[in-house]
Amino acid sequence: MSLCSPSNLRLSVIALGLSLLAATAAAGPREQALTIHSRIAGVPPSTAVLAQMSELISSGDTAQAVRIAMDNDGFYRATLKTWVTPWTNRDMTAFAPLNDYTATVMGLVRDEADFRELLTADVLYTGADDLGLPAYSSNDNAHYQALQDSDAELGSSLVRRTQSQLTGVPAEATAGVMTSRGAAKAFFVAGTNRAMLRFTLLNHLCRDLEQVHDVTRTPDRIRQDVSRSPGGDSRVFLNNCVGCHAGMDPLAQAFAYYDYEYNAESDPDAERGAIHYNAEGETDPASGDRTEAKYHINASTFAPGYITPNDNWLNYWREGPNAILAWDPTLAGSGSGAKSLGRELANSGAFASCQVEKVFTKVCLRKPGNAADRALLSNATSAFAASGYNLKQVFIDTADYCKGE
Repeated sequence: MSLCSPSNLRLSVIALGLSLLAATAAAGPREQALTIHSRIAGVPPSTAVLAQMSELISSGDTAQAVRIAMDNDGFYRATLKTWVTPWTNRDMTAFAPLNDYTATVMGLVRDEADFRELLTADVLYTGADDLGLPAYSSNDNAHYQALQDSDAELGSSLVRRTQSQLTGVPAEATAGVMTSRGAAKAFFVAGTNRAMLRFTLLNHLCRDLEQVHDVTRTPDRIRQDVSRSPGGDSRVFLNNCVGCHAGMDPLAQAFAYYDYEYNAESDPDAERGAIHYNAEGETDPASGDRTEAKYHINASTFAPGYITPNDNWLNYWREGPNAILAWDPTLAGSGSGAKSLGRELANSGAFASCQVEKVFTKVCLRKPGNAADRALLSNATSAFAASGYNLKQVFIDTADYCKGE
């Protein structure tokens, strides 16, 4: 019989499962405490902390044991930093420097705030004033680079502030990290602002454009810069391009008044740019109205296409296959500007389940892959919502589940 026969493969899988169960069963409170601390804080616990956590686990209070691990600054400098940083750049690298986007996620987690504020609130976290850091600037990242290079504990040095007062973006136009300088530098720079929607879906609803592709939506809001017959073949548009653009363009219209401005000649890497917002009464000199010029580029590609007049967005994905994203039925599915779009996205079922899936992968060091994992994800997602979207609760539930691995 071949070593690769179905029978031998099934026996191997069964043996592997039994060995994992045995390892889990053999992991006592001390081993579980060590696993929790190493995965939550990224470093082993001290002897005293290990003993304290072991005693809590023995008494059935694993949640408090996890909270002790989260008190270690490694939870912020190692675990959260490497977890969040890929969300803040197009390369999705964890090696980018700390910025206002990353710090704001850390602060919301630390303060056990409603995590939906991530996409809606007039909030930004900076380093404390007494750390001797350069002042926050909407034109560079010096403040956060200095904070990263300092010996300060990130967990205790972050201070919640009002984004509108720091960046000059009106309070009603702020939308959590979407309107942070870090996000603007990555996703509003150049282009057509579709990148902000694409990476927000990817990072916070766990769906890239391929996963929301739907050719059945009405294409009436697709902009002029999209060819209706790429390469002279309209079938490509009807069977491919329309699947993303019919839903994406009316949603990305929420960002019509935003840009990231910098001097391309003296600063080709856009390191000294700033987020810009066309407030009420302002007129963009290139477009002749309030919308940014980038919404009108390449208009001759398909002149009869949609001409963006304002920031009124519409969610066509509430119907059809993307109804599975569980949109909030109490919301209208339309609105004006980034803040209301952030509310639409953050109140979806996909937003909640996405955070749980990402925490699971970070803490358990693997993707969910069996019925028990899926049950944990479902229960943790419900607990996340019931806790007022407190992400620390997700870390607690997941660390408890994986503590014997």
